[in-house]
Amino acid sequence: MSPSRAPRRRRSTRGRAILLTAVTAAGALTLTSCGDSGGSKAAKSSGGGYVTGASGVSTVARGERTEAPKLDGETVDGKTLDTSTLKGKVVVLNVWGSWCPPCRAEAPNFAKVSKELADAGKDVAFVGINTRDNSKQAAIAFEQNFGITYPSLYDPDGKLMLRFPKGTLNAQSIPSTIIVDKEGRIAARTLVAVSEEQLRKMIDPVLAEQ
Repeated sequence: MSPSRAPRRRRSTRGRAILLTAVTAAGALTLTSCGDSGGSKAAKSSGGGYVTGASGVSTVARGERTEAPKLDGETVDGKTLDTSTLKGKVVVLNVWGSWCPPCRAEAPNFAKVSKELADAGKDVAFVGINTRDNSKQAAIAFEQNFGITYPSLYDPDGKLMLRFPKGTLNAQSIPSTIIVDKEGRIAARTLVAVSEEQLRKMIDPVLAEQ
């Protein structure tokens, strides 16, 4: 009896190991982006002059940047916002949804960095783009839970994302972050969740430009 059972135990162990590896890989992807493989496709799309570094952040040389679109409309808290009034500042645009686990993972980084830059008097404005939330209540609760104090445009249907130049954003890649320079041009982007260090590395070089 014992010899016949041993092979079955080994097969079972191998099966559990394979399953654990698959689950771990799937979990890593989930924490990176709420979208599907579209994020990687967008990162490789032509146009925009993007150069992607090892960290997954894409930057654009100053002479090759394209104009960021005007984003305007109602905010999550019922006010109105027009990003064209922010020209002259570095603008950090973050696409997020309260339903998205990676958005929740990166939210404390945005809350911390935005507050510290504001306290330091830096010419940086943070603007969220809340998408695919069916009610403002969920979005408001998200902002309150994570201490987000900057405004977020309410874009449940993703229409504002369609205003960006082709190849800049992917509707399936949420969260995404865009850095707009002081002249209103797209300087950097990432189509996955970012750490505090990555976020600062996206903002600081653009903020330092003269």
